[in-house]
Amino acid sequence: MGVNEEYKKREPLAFRMAPRSLSEYIGQEHVLGEGKMLRRMIEADRLSSIILFGPPGTGKTALARLIAHTTSAKFERINAVTAGVGDIKRIVEDAKNPILTPNGRVVLFVDEIHRFNKMQQDALLPHVEDGTVILIGATTENPFFEVNKALISRSTVLSLKPLTDENIITILKQALNDKERGLGNEPINISERTLAYIADLCNGDARIALRSLELAYITTPPDEKGTITIDEEIMQDCMQKRSLAFDTDGESHYDNISAMIKSMRGSDPDAAIFYLARALHSGEDIEFLARRILICSSEDVGMANPNAILVAMAAYQGVMAVGMPEARILLAEAVVTVATSPKSNSAYMAIDKALADVANKRTGEVPMHLRNAPAKGMLDMGYSVGYKYAHDFPEHYVDMQFLPDEMVGTKYYEPGTLGYENQIRKWMDHLKNGTSLKKPDTPSEKNTDDK
Repeated sequence: MGVNEEYKKREPLAFRMAPRSLSEYIGQEHVLGEGKMLRRMIEADRLSSIILFGPPGTGKTALARLIAHTTSAKFERINAVTAGVGDIKRIVEDAKNPILTPNGRVVLFVDEIHRFNKMQQDALLPHVEDGTVILIGATTENPFFEVNKALISRSTVLSLKPLTDENIITILKQALNDKERGLGNEPINISERTLAYIADLCNGDARIALRSLELAYITTPPDEKGTITIDEEIMQDCMQKRSLAFDTDGESHYDNISAMIKSMRGSDPDAAIFYLARALHSGEDIEFLARRILICSSEDVGMANPNAILVAMAAYQGVMAVGMPEARILLAEAVVTVATSPKSNSAYMAIDKALADVANKRTGEVPMHLRNAPAKGMLDMGYSVGYKYAHDFPEHYVDMQFLPDEMVGTKYYEPGTLGYENQIRKWMDHLKNGTSLKKPDTPSEKNTDDK
């Protein structure tokens, strides 16, 4: 069967099936359930400014259309990508025109509000504040990062969640049964198992689910009885690969990498590998991933396993050399190494404490005996006088003042008790206090030309 030409002229199924009433709206019970604030606002037509944010396909635009159908106020819609300050001024002027807008207020839906620049947001702000404009903003980005704080403070921010599989199946069945807007008049045969398969692949995005169902219907020829049978194989071909509620630019990008780092820090290799897989599946920059693993290997593993940073650095260099898909293996090895290593943030804490002292305290001068004396006249002034070469002493250690006078006694590095750092702690205690060591295991010696 060729593509139905009449069907091609119709609006997309996802657009046609937008809910016309609260009873048709599926999901988001946490904000639209019986007795919830937003539901009461819509039913009473007593709207105040709101900003809806959540992943694509969770019903933000559908909710705005629903409000347009139910409110007695004038409803305007603009897209932040294409609209300008002039559009805002026109809408406000119309709202203040008693002939065009008798009640003197307008409900303004701004899609992708995070794309409004500062000038556009500033132009909108006073009219939201005085109630001329009731703002409904929709965004896939966290508005607390992307939207003017003054607009945020004058709006109620509502987070929409990915739809459940049950929500998606209900929406699909609505589309299959609706004879006016959906596919209710079409000879479609689809099983519950296939509907569940679609819901599983779309990951809570109703738009993807409906678009895939529509594509399957359009492209599947009928059998000899005229029935269009849609099965999992057909849906797999139409959907190609699982939708993932994750993008490499927005908030979910930061959420995912944060989860991966915290999983490594928390010594959960399975979770860390999972978040790595999510990032790779969504096309995350492999160099960015390798950098974050490298940082974590030092910040969170540190001296408890100094080899972790070597593995992470080797993975970083290897990733840049081989690229995908092989880079996934190197990244996985580095993630597992960091996640399964004993942990210490002692080096991280030490440098931050030292930087704070350098920035905020009078820290004094380098002691004279630690300064170089390349010229004889400098020796006469006391440069380098009294310096003791550590390798000339037993155990290559000499008790000598190294910090400036003002900083004597300050402790920055506090070795922990896990992994290799426990050996370091015992060695340092031995040097400072003369404690015994059952199995001396000194750090490797370093040569110096500054004798």
